[in-house]
Amino acid sequence: MTRRRILKGMGVALATLPLARLVAACGVGTDPIDDLDTGVSPDSGTGGLGWATGGTAAMTRAASYPDPFAAGIGTACALTCEATLGPCYATTVERQDISEGENGLPVRLALLVVDEQCEPIPGATVDIWHAGPGGLYSGEDASDFCTSGDAEARAARWFRGVQTTDAQGRVNFDTCFPGWYSSRTIHIHFTVRVNGSEFVTSQLFFDDALNDEVIDTQPLYDARGPRDTTNQNDTVISGDAVADYVFQTERMEDGAMLAWKTLVVRSSLADARCSVPGGNGGGGGPGGPPPGGGGGMGPPPDWDGGMGPPPGGEGVLP
Repeated sequence: MTRRRILKGMGVALATLPLARLVAACGVGTDPIDDLDTGVSPDSGTGGLGWATGGTAAMTRAASYPDPFAAGIGTACALTCEATLGPCYATTVERQDISEGENGLPVRLALLVVDEQCEPIPGATVDIWHAGPGGLYSGEDASDFCTSGDAEARAARWFRGVQTTDAQGRVNFDTCFPGWYSSRTIHIHFTVRVNGSEFVTSQLFFDDALNDEVIDTQPLYDARGPRDTTNQNDTVISGDAVADYVFQTERMEDGAMLAWKTLVVRSSLADARCSVPGGNGGGGGPGGPPPGGGGGMGPPPDWDGGMGPPPGGEGVLP
């Protein structure tokens, strides 16, 4: 029996420890939403039962989730800077639900794409990918560094997807909270393309207190023990810069997580890019053991913790 089958077969009950509402730093100066009115008190969650599990099938009230951007985003829209592509990009799939039925804490990701004048960008594509609860990426075309050569992970395409922004510059993805792997804090990769050209490739993060709550208490996530990397010692982004790239989050009445972020892209490809300040470099990789587990998988030969090339180059969905 593979490690993934063991993880998938584990607990499906709701966690019993409530988590107070976590509203992380706005990020890039564009998300001044400190008091999202959801009609749910910070401690109510699912009647005090905490986060849901069971994957996106547990999102029973998804149609009533609030618009986290309804209050506006202000007028100061600082550019979203580049972070490494990483070695785990693989062929994407156009869809909103990217979970492929995998288990985990259900998450609605709401992303708003705007330019530096805070104007929405309709028709942009947002491509995201992240590790599953067990810390593995999917896809036979991803590096074995990312799947650990696991047969189920290689055969799947879970936690990868692309959507096109609507007239308001908005996309939604339904997924599960990512798992951790050695040397990286919990993160989600993304690329934004406008008219087929790549405008920014970067990464988004979750508040450290939220990461610890999920890993310490939630089924699947609690099976591997504490993570070895936090937002403050990540290998890609510095602890001083990470707050600008952290999702704001809210627990919905059905126990799912609503996570949202505004992405600010260049007005033109001729405009200069910026890079996120780098982390401490080095480290392990997906599928490696928890701390004290004997080292784990090292980075691939071309891994340098810095900025990688855009997926597929400029202008083509790979």
